[in-house]
Amino acid sequence: MDSTYLLWRSIHVGAVVLSGCLFMGRGAAMLLGRPGMMRPALRYLSYGIDTVLLVSAVTLATVLALNPLSTPWLALKIGLVVLYIVLGSFALKRARTRQGKILAYAAALICFIMIAHLAHRQPVLWS
Repeated sequence: MDSTYLLWRSIHVGAVVLSGCLFMGRGAAMLLGRPGMMRPALRYLSYGIDTVLLVSAVTLATVLALNPLSTPWLALKIGLVVLYIVLGSFALKRARTRQGKILAYAAALICFIMIAHLAHRQPVLWS
């Protein structure tokens, strides 16, 4: 496999792990009533990690010549990422009730798992 691909895949997977862990931690803290996880420094760290995640995803798609309009699993993954972002936003700040935050948090985590599973099932990405 091309070394460029391997480098960007490693960056992407690392960013996925960091982003997921940060979201899980911030969400759990919010559910426990610890608002400190919403500090600007952590929000900006999240933005930075997610920017690296997005850049690495676009780079991988370019390196692999993948078009989301003709690659169904990639189109589904992008749709799930959008849903994950919306649900995460509701979980961390936009939901008005605690129950709404809990439901959005659980749904966002399910989306995250589905995204990871979907990507891991693609043999071209792991060979």
